[in-house]
Amino acid sequence: MTVPTPVDVLGPASVVAPPIAATEAGDARLNRGGVAWSIFEGGRDPYVILITIYIFMPYISATMVGDPVRGQELISRFQQYAGWIVMATAPILGASIDKIGPRKPWLAASVVLMVPLIAALWFAAPGSVGLTVAATMTIALAVNVLFAWSEVLHNSMLIRAAGLRSAHAASGLALSLGNAASVLALGFTAWAFALPGKVDWWWVPATPLLGMDPALHEPERVVALLAAALLAVGALPLFLLTPDAPRTGVPVLRALREGVRDLVAMVRTVGNYRDAAIFLGARMFFFDGMNGVLFFFGVLAAGVMGWGALDLLITGIILSIVAVAGGFVGRILDERMGPRNALRVEIAMTIVGLVALLGMAPDRILYFWAYDAAAHPPLWDGPVYRTWPSLIYLLIGFNNAIFITAQYASSRTALTRLAPPSQTGAFFGVYALSGVATAWLAPALVNIGTRVTQSQQGGFASIILLLVIGQIGLIFVRGAGRDSIPGG
Repeated sequence: MTVPTPVDVLGPASVVAPPIAATEAGDARLNRGGVAWSIFEGGRDPYVILITIYIFMPYISATMVGDPVRGQELISRFQQYAGWIVMATAPILGASIDKIGPRKPWLAASVVLMVPLIAALWFAAPGSVGLTVAATMTIALAVNVLFAWSEVLHNSMLIRAAGLRSAHAASGLALSLGNAASVLALGFTAWAFALPGKVDWWWVPATPLLGMDPALHEPERVVALLAAALLAVGALPLFLLTPDAPRTGVPVLRALREGVRDLVAMVRTVGNYRDAAIFLGARMFFFDGMNGVLFFFGVLAAGVMGWGALDLLITGIILSIVAVAGGFVGRILDERMGPRNALRVEIAMTIVGLVALLGMAPDRILYFWAYDAAAHPPLWDGPVYRTWPSLIYLLIGFNNAIFITAQYASSRTALTRLAPPSQTGAFFGVYALSGVATAWLAPALVNIGTRVTQSQQGGFASIILLLVIGQIGLIFVRGAGRDSIPGG
């Protein structure tokens, strides 16, 4: 694993201003400002796991909409809208923030808006009470945009919070805390609200805590309150302990105009280096495709496999833990075959996993094997994965969790092999830009595929196109092989 450069962790913002001095905020060890910075990510990431992937959006699709096909089409459409907004705004914000100066006021505004909006999703109850589906999805759209802005602002504070030499430690701690908080949130939700009444285990409450009523789908909706609370608590240390940038005196509109100019200059610089430019173009497609596999996994499981909240909670816990292995797999593949070929393997394995998911159903295994649950005894007496199709669906998820996570590691390493050291800022700036420029593409394809085929599988299958385009693009990249050197 490579140690992030200032530009790597800041993205486009780092091109606007010189790197912060190595002595700033202390570099000898990870100080309290760096720890506080990391805690913020630990509080923010459970929103993605609880709301977007495993619990809330599958509930919207299968229960509130009531038709999994229409539900997937609706969710993908609103994610597409959010992607358009993020594409148009987040890169400019990233390139302009150093000129604006202080981050905390802007980040505070994002958090102050996000917390009540996330909590308001609790009122997305089935039937005629509470939020309508349209209102629910509009709130989710707003939160997704604010989440992306908060990510840009948060990343831009890393060097000042932790210092140059401790940036990698704070970044690694943040990833660990985000994963740990998500697993704990999923585990608590399963123990407190989903398992009670379904198992007779001594360590599980007899009934859901706080009187949560499964008939009203309160165990699914309560994750909104949990995600909002974790974000609010996780944000406090950052605002209290992390140093902020000084005021620059530059008006906001002027900073934004100059940010656009810097973005154009970055893209032009990278365009002069063929292989790096092709790699970044390919990454725009396979990165968005892999994100699409993650985001729609739960919606597909709820609609096609008929999984409920408990199945998805347990799956989220298991796959979040399994994903940790992806970082090690990425490192091993990078060392043995070079990051470019590692990425080709990781994309290919994701395509295999996606195709396998499309061949699963409660009465079918991998397209060809019919399965009659009534003719086979349960695999065990537990509340989940009682049939072979359910268990195999989970195992396919293992594949995706490992290789999608490995891709994140290999992508960064590949660019270090392709970018000339003297132009690191521009290259990692465009790297950050490429991560959001096509954030709308996977949801758009899923939306179109779902509407055209009138099936969830048809919509999910469209993601293969993005992965294939990215895979083909990597064929034309020279360098980033096993024997290449950074910047070579």
